[in-house]
Amino acid sequence: MLLLAAAFIVAFVLLLYMVSPLISPKPLALPGAHVVVTGGSSGIGKSIAIECYKQGAFITLVARDENKLLQAKKEIEKHSINDKQVVLCISVDVSQDYGQVENVIKQAQEKLGPVDMLVNCAGSSVSGKFEDLEINYFERLMNINYLGSVYPSRAVITTMKERRMGRIVFVSSQAGQLGLYGYTAYSASKFALRGLAEALQMEVKPYNVYITIAYPPDTDTPGYAEENKTKPLETQLISESSSLCKPEQVAKQIVKDATQGNFNSSIGSDGYMLSSLTCGMSPVTSITEGLQQIVTMGLFRTIALFYLGSFDGIIRRCMIQRTKTKMVDKTA
Repeated sequence: MLLLAAAFIVAFVLLLYMVSPLISPKPLALPGAHVVVTGGSSGIGKSIAIECYKQGAFITLVARDENKLLQAKKEIEKHSINDKQVVLCISVDVSQDYGQVENVIKQAQEKLGPVDMLVNCAGSSVSGKFEDLEINYFERLMNINYLGSVYPSRAVITTMKERRMGRIVFVSSQAGQLGLYGYTAYSASKFALRGLAEALQMEVKPYNVYITIAYPPDTDTPGYAEENKTKPLETQLISESSSLCKPEQVAKQIVKDATQGNFNSSIGSDGYMLSSLTCGMSPVTSITEGLQQIVTMGLFRTIALFYLGSFDGIIRRCMIQRTKTKMVDKTA
């Protein structure tokens, strides 16, 4: 009886492997495609724009700072593969006014055609203990990290559905998979993107539009350097448990996953483990992906418990050290 059950399971798995490619989305060809990147003047956004440009795409960069946009445009244009490619720059704050965002998207489409892929990379980070963060930071990060992705996506989705094609990328963070010390404001805004991505994917999948949510780790960008200036010690020590990634490495993976229509995009072994652990009811691009999550879940949960224990230890040691320092200061 056990042999029969085992044989059935093996046959079922083999069948799933054979059927899986038939249900996966057709990859998006980037040569000649129009790619819009918000937050594209620096960091991961700029690297994504470069990666797409290297593959023949036409790029619209959207960011607030006109000078940074022009600098990024010059840098991206160095990577052209033909003389027809264009880099269009538009200065706007994507988190403030939906009407403005809708207008700039229309301008971009009038010049470069319908948007084939939108990459929502505009974002900001603030770290600090919950009670130490100014209350306006919570609203500010929700505006930038969440609404700053909602507005551009809302502006392109109708045309994508009408054309029966398109890709939308939401750049979250590993702090959008796991709540970490010091990130009560930041993690919440990045977690929100997952709910948006899952619900939107369910709506647009019948129209051959695919959503990707990316969870990059700490990445060597100007924003990361700025954040480190005020990051609590506990957050710094926890962050040091994983390596710092280059934006070019992150960009290549995000572009690859987005063009293939993968829902999750993760970087490295830690990223793969986190994505498997937190998959929940999120969509899968292939049955193979679902099987991998089922098989690895128990092992990854065991490893995660050690990580969590390590993080708790870091926080306790910092608290004890801080208490000792205060006692010494009082007696001095």
